[in-house]
Amino acid sequence: MSDKHHELIATLKSSLIGQRYSPVVARNYCAYASGFLDYLEQRDIPVTDVIDVHVERYLRHAIVQFEKQRGRRPSARWHEVPRSGIHALMRLVHGQWPPAIKPACEADEVRFSICDEYEIWLREERGMACASVAALMWEARNFLAWQIDCGNDGLADLSVTDVDRYMDLRAPKLTRCSLKSVAERLRALLRYLHITGRVTTDLSGHVLAPTLYAYEGVPSVLDRGQIIAVLESAEKDKSPAGLRDYAILQLLAAYGLRSGEIRHLRIEDIDWRTEAIHVRHHKTRASTLLPLLEPVGEAVLAYLRAGRPSTEAREIFVRTRAPYRKLDKLYSMVRRRLRDAGVQPPGKCGPHIFRHARAVEMLRAAVPQKVIGDVLGHRSTGSTAPYLKLATEDLRAIALDVPGMELVA
Repeated sequence: MSDKHHELIATLKSSLIGQRYSPVVARNYCAYASGFLDYLEQRDIPVTDVIDVHVERYLRHAIVQFEKQRGRRPSARWHEVPRSGIHALMRLVHGQWPPAIKPACEADEVRFSICDEYEIWLREERGMACASVAALMWEARNFLAWQIDCGNDGLADLSVTDVDRYMDLRAPKLTRCSLKSVAERLRALLRYLHITGRVTTDLSGHVLAPTLYAYEGVPSVLDRGQIIAVLESAEKDKSPAGLRDYAILQLLAAYGLRSGEIRHLRIEDIDWRTEAIHVRHHKTRASTLLPLLEPVGEAVLAYLRAGRPSTEAREIFVRTRAPYRKLDKLYSMVRRRLRDAGVQPPGKCGPHIFRHARAVEMLRAAVPQKVIGDVLGHRSTGSTAPYLKLATEDLRAIALDVPGMELVA
């Protein structure tokens, strides 16, 4: 290996240690990154010119070498550590990974330009949340790339037939709900293309999508006994991950918060002196000040004292392994904790089932629908109604009017 590559590996090791990766992980990452650099050197490929194709080729090469040396194939997930080490190296070299895709032709340049302008329009003109912008942009890039792959370099001749073909392409393996979301994202793009004059006819009205009826799907919900079982099971785990998960489950059970509201909860959002918690509802851009309930406060405090790693991140809940940053999602954790407690809901088993359970619990305690909506962070009572459809008999008992649920004489 050249001196330049030795320096690069030394810099990578220093970077990983600085991010508080364990010495074992840092050593393994550097070993695989060093092997990748040797592979590039043998093929006279500058590390600055590496693209994702080179990484995948190397991993296939490494699997072949593994088989030759040990006489067997590696496990199905063996590639994860080499890939992570190489990606860490590439982030160090390129500043980001995967690298930004460069336009290969004039059509690509036009597509990239449209996407850049569309993203600015969504953020600045429409004022959409980051998650919504990301979903819309993924669909836009996918649709415009598909147009080029089909041999359509321009958008002037875009037709209803093209729209139908794209929807047919996206439809397989998608649920009706997911397909409807695709249709909505495509309509938004087509309206933008028409507004900006890139397409002469507004084709958004020709995007066909399945009809979803109000209250057609009954979500899973937990009863109080199941919630207690999950909390008791998680409380027994005194590891850093166990302390974190128990605090998160307490927040879910007590307030019915959304996953994103918990993941974005910051240290300064809890006022220990006044015993209050400030919740930002990113979906509605509103905020709520809630009383800090004793079980929640004790669980969060235990995690902060004995479970949370030392990190500059301001979010309360972070990964248990380096790099220590805020959690990406809660679904897998909740599903695992439900399974450990022996609780098996009939439908989806993510964090949202605690939200439904909290809404039904408040309804059965005769809490007004407006107050339930305020606790859940809803802007209108119409948004609260779907959470209450699981307690039809309770709704009848208190004569609560929920749209779409009419009594037949």
